[in-house]
Amino acid sequence: MIPERREAFNKGFKQEYYENLQNYVTETLGEPCAFRISETPVFISKEIKEKVLEASASILDQIWQLDMDAVRQRFMPKHLQSPSPLGKPHFLAIDFGLCDDADGNISPQLIELQAFPSLMYYQPFLGKAFLHNYPNLDPTGLHYFFGNLDETSYLKTVNKVILGDENPENVILMELFPEKQKTRIDFWATKQASGIEVVCITKVIKEGKKLFYEKDGKRIPIHRIYNRVIFDDMQRLENVQTNFNLFDEVDVDWITHPDWFFMISKCIMPMLRHEFIPQSYYLNDFPPDLQLSDFVLKPLFSFAGHGIDLNPTLESISKITDKTNFLLQRKVNYAPIIKTNTDKNSKVELRILFVLDSESNKLKPVINLTRMGKGGLINVSHQNADTWIGSSISFFED
Repeated sequence: MIPERREAFNKGFKQEYYENLQNYVTETLGEPCAFRISETPVFISKEIKEKVLEASASILDQIWQLDMDAVRQRFMPKHLQSPSPLGKPHFLAIDFGLCDDADGNISPQLIELQAFPSLMYYQPFLGKAFLHNYPNLDPTGLHYFFGNLDETSYLKTVNKVILGDENPENVILMELFPEKQKTRIDFWATKQASGIEVVCITKVIKEGKKLFYEKDGKRIPIHRIYNRVIFDDMQRLENVQTNFNLFDEVDVDWITHPDWFFMISKCIMPMLRHEFIPQSYYLNDFPPDLQLSDFVLKPLFSFAGHGIDLNPTLESISKITDKTNFLLQRKVNYAPIIKTNTDKNSKVELRILFVLDSESNKLKPVINLTRMGKGGLINVSHQNADTWIGSSISFFED
């Protein structure tokens, strides 16, 4: 996408740089990354950057024109709705595949969106790690932050969203069995950069409406929860014992409120329109003459590629009993645009990460997360057998 940047990087690449990067991650954050890190960042042209940001702005405008209470009632079971004040989501992630269009150009296509935090602290660390360990990477005229942020102002911005005016001791990152999660490297980066503790939901103590966690033999009140618990995980695991659940009435500030997981997600994609949004239908309401071979089947509420069917048929669809929780989305053709030092190019999925700006009360883009792959499904949890694929970050042209 920036040919001269790619050519210079590949020409100067050495395997020792990549090994140094991996060692840097381990030494700084305490363990190797549980998902594969790509050998390379991605270099994105100003033209594609502008397309992605324009599409993101249009998506946000459309979201706030929706009746979100109606969305909540339609897609979220009553018994799971939290009585806590809803507010606005503090985080949003919008995923675009970089695809071939009909004219041989690169077109960003919406893959999914979610009002849920992503690797907010690991991503700036990864960008810095590339710069620290790759002498062949010239950052002049490139950036991986948005909105004129740098590392200092970015961390200040995200810390403000998560901490508010609270003492870090009274704020926790909450996850289900955090030490077992693929994304745990971000938890350790979060703890280092913000000072908050990482606490398993099974260890949270509930007394009335008050929540506590234990540290060094002391019971510490919880005032804010940076929530990383994915409801899908809670459902899939049996016999998980907790003192409270995400939908209890408790005296804490949620960062972000659990209901937004359901309300801004793949469930609203059929309601959105843009040239960069593939056509989609709810599985219980799609045209009878639809060419299924042109569509992929996705569950509305699932992460990490769980439940995706790349080749749905009428027979496979007929076996799904809860059709209201699935959608059909038109397939897109990821372009193998990243030239690698292997015999096969890589494809790119670009996630733009947003945080809520307290002054404007609007979601603003702050950084990106990039995933690279060579197969049909770009998901770092499922990619370990190849090279020049996996988790990465994009450097955008100024």
